[in-house]
Amino acid sequence: MSVQYRQLGASGLKVSEISLGSWLTYGGYVERENAVKSIQKAYSLGVNFFDTANVYAKGEAEKVVGETLRAYPRESYVLATKVYGKIGDGPNDRGLSRKHVIESANASLKRLGLEYVDIFYSHRFDSDTPLEETLRAFDDLVRQGKVLYIGVSEWTAAQITEAFAIADKYLLDRIVVNQPIYNLFERYIEREIIPLGQKKGFGQVVFSPLAQGLLTGKYSSNGKVPEDSRAAKHENFKNKITEERLAKVDQLKGIASELNITVAQLSLAWILRQPNVSSALIGASRPEQVEENVKASGIVLDDAVLERIAKVIDLEPAASRGSF
Repeated sequence: MSVQYRQLGASGLKVSEISLGSWLTYGGYVERENAVKSIQKAYSLGVNFFDTANVYAKGEAEKVVGETLRAYPRESYVLATKVYGKIGDGPNDRGLSRKHVIESANASLKRLGLEYVDIFYSHRFDSDTPLEETLRAFDDLVRQGKVLYIGVSEWTAAQITEAFAIADKYLLDRIVVNQPIYNLFERYIEREIIPLGQKKGFGQVVFSPLAQGLLTGKYSSNGKVPEDSRAAKHENFKNKITEERLAKVDQLKGIASELNITVAQLSLAWILRQPNVSSALIGASRPEQVEENVKASGIVLDDAVLERIAKVIDLEPAASRGSF
């Protein structure tokens, strides 16, 4: 089964249902060879959507992604990067001021070795900068041809609504994509963000769709964490591996087994049941993981299966916004 594609919000851009990210991986704890091979494997399977950010591994992730993708025709893939996080010690080395947005965009393009990025995200909301200032800077980048589409990540529904009002008032480029956390255990976007996306015309490209590996089934209830896992290297992951969640993953494994798919594929298919979700953004430390996850594209879960999944997860409270 080959990967399928969806439109990014109400735009005409089509992206693969499974996309590949580079947080914590490329230039980070995943060695370069596996990072390159994962990108190559994804591309060979039809994945056309790749995600990075200026702060991932202090710019090294952008370099790895850019160098690897340069082997392919520029028009054949969609590349996203981000601005907001701290990249230096100066007072203007973070946030969404016009100065930082423009300078960060230029620096990212240099590291990527490209003339433009398809999507430029505001990595978080900046309460210290007037929203109109930020949106005008993004709009200028679009007009200069350095950015094709603009997006946000982990903004509240109120913040996104205000951004649309300002963009419409001043005829600025509109947001077409939001990148929130979303998985079977963290579902806050179902309340306001997804309905707003459907109303305003922006799609969701969700990160941590497998709950940082918890929904791959690799963590067991014996309390032992695999040495090569993210949880072994990042304490905040360990805090999310609770006995309650592990018990639910075991139940989900049973459902997946009946469908002859993995629990990871079940979890990704569950996310893609949402029409407003344009893509599920996976991380991978090995190309084999990419191959397994891409197989989730096109899997349709019927109402009976969705009802069984709902019964498994209904006791898990919707979480607060993510921190990635």
